[in-house]
Amino acid sequence: MVGQGVLRECLRDPQVEMVLSVGRSATGQQHAKLHEIVRASLTDLAAIEDQLRGYDACFFCLGVSSAGMREEEYRRVTYDLTVSVGQTLVRLNPGMTFIYVSGTGTDSTEHGRTMWARVKGQTENALLRMPFKAAFMFRPGVIRPLHGIRSKTRSYRALYTVLAPFVLLAAAVAPNSITTTEKMGRAMIHAAQNGASKARLGTRDINELAKRNTS
Repeated sequence: MVGQGVLRECLRDPQVEMVLSVGRSATGQQHAKLHEIVRASLTDLAAIEDQLRGYDACFFCLGVSSAGMREEEYRRVTYDLTVSVGQTLVRLNPGMTFIYVSGTGTDSTEHGRTMWARVKGQTENALLRMPFKAAFMFRPGVIRPLHGIRSKTRSYRALYTVLAPFVLLAAAVAPNSITTTEKMGRAMIHAAQNGASKARLGTRDINELAKRNTS
């Protein structure tokens, strides 16, 4: 869902010259500056390394829900895959900015009791140790999908449908408790172009960065 929103904003932003989407399925989008690579597995990018050179930023939006997953399985998708991609990209593009979509409640100590938060924290810390030009960890809480974007996770779609009225109310009463897919994309673009004041960015920070992107 986040990836769809980020892609939309990148394609709309005149300052973004080219977008390369790498994923397990096609985006379904067609645009002059969009190039796509569809691979069944993203764990080994050796065959496409030549196509990954020359980019200024990576917006890493891939992720899964931890519901019903064992830690080993969740770690393989969340930590192992992300770190592997990060290591490849920093070798090919040392001047790149890497932005990772994490989440509110992520455990930077790596020793908390909550499995997903601990693994996310390990992933963030590993990325921040890599010699990228810059790396930013986006930690949104509730994300409101806009412009017809829908989550690919069935349970999330059902949850968004049920909670939609409450999300709208919360957005009106406490705007910095919620962000949107549009704001996520705009904030990432701004961070890639101009940086941010800190490495880990919560919902309030994300919304503030989005305001600075006037595209």
